[in-house]
Amino acid sequence: MEADGFVRRRRMTADTSGGDAAVAGASAGAEIQWLGGRFWGVSDGLVGTLAPRIAGEQELHVGHLYGSHEANDLSEPDYEGLPQGASTSTHMLAGAVAGIMEHCLMFPIDCVKTRMQSLQPEPDARYRNVMDALRRIVRTEGIWRPIRGLNATAVGAGPAHALYFACYERLKKVLSDAIHPGANSHLANGTAGCVATLLHDAAMNPSEVVKQRMQMYNSPYRGVLDCVRCVWKREGALAFYRSYTTQLTMNVPFQALHFLTYEYLQELLNPQRHYHPSTHVVSGALAGAIAAAATTPLDVCKTLLNTQESLALNSVSQRERRISGLGHAFRTVYRLGGLPAYFKGVQARVIYQMPSTAISWSVYEFFKYFITKHQHEKRRTQRDGEK
Repeated sequence: MEADGFVRRRRMTADTSGGDAAVAGASAGAEIQWLGGRFWGVSDGLVGTLAPRIAGEQELHVGHLYGSHEANDLSEPDYEGLPQGASTSTHMLAGAVAGIMEHCLMFPIDCVKTRMQSLQPEPDARYRNVMDALRRIVRTEGIWRPIRGLNATAVGAGPAHALYFACYERLKKVLSDAIHPGANSHLANGTAGCVATLLHDAAMNPSEVVKQRMQMYNSPYRGVLDCVRCVWKREGALAFYRSYTTQLTMNVPFQALHFLTYEYLQELLNPQRHYHPSTHVVSGALAGAIAAAATTPLDVCKTLLNTQESLALNSVSQRERRISGLGHAFRTVYRLGGLPAYFKGVQARVIYQMPSTAISWSVYEFFKYFITKHQHEKRRTQRDGEK
């Protein structure tokens, strides 16, 4: 993911009156069970462990569930309050689902991006644009070729995004309370995002290596396991992390641009921070496009490090058996293609990132909204039953 990690950057606080400062989320497990049963069909026992706990919600107007105060009429739930008190497993599940959907749905475009970033492509792998590439790949290599390596991406994206969301939410809360209690802190958001990126990329980098090698034209590998075995045997375990520092160098500015743009657009399009799918889609897509275009040179270097493109190596020097390190990759790209080479595949990268970030934000916001909505309805039912 490049993108990765995608989560609300706005710190929401709630005031309570006439009772305890914290109100536990009543019967939250039932709502998670409903959501899990609706989308994944998982067992009640498994999903029941993902129950969120909400500290206090101004929009819900809950006075004291078990005290002497009568609860006020429940208004429309504030789904923004969920992330601050939700359990870690809830964030991990929401992040994993969003990440897998984002990467898998856009995988054919990602395949085209990898090929278009090739510095010395084969004659049959030189494409005019994204649609021309897709048509020629399907026509000459088969309909399944654009999704070769998808299983490697799915295996990596789930844990990577789960770690990202869980780390970000926890660290953001701790830092916000320390830096600017009771309010949103951009410094806390940025710091939490950078630290979460370290975990995300550590989990995702090996699958990125396997995925990109299988996406290349005339890839010699029969499948994911064959690719893993060959890379391990010929280049060692460090080959799976050869581009890790480049990935981090790319993702830190990517995430910074992405988050700042998304939050700015949300302030313009959705200042009340209600659940409006269209604003999440538009804000996510534009934020992803700007961040993707600006960080394309680093992505080209990352692709070169991951694929160790044979024709590029032969064109540079017979003595250079491997390209290692960001500096070496930058010099190789410039030597083979000059400044324009740093923006090879920028069209495919932007086309890939726009719907990817839109999908990720939409899925995560949808997940939050429905958890909160059905928790709210359950509380209302329980309150009515006690009367």
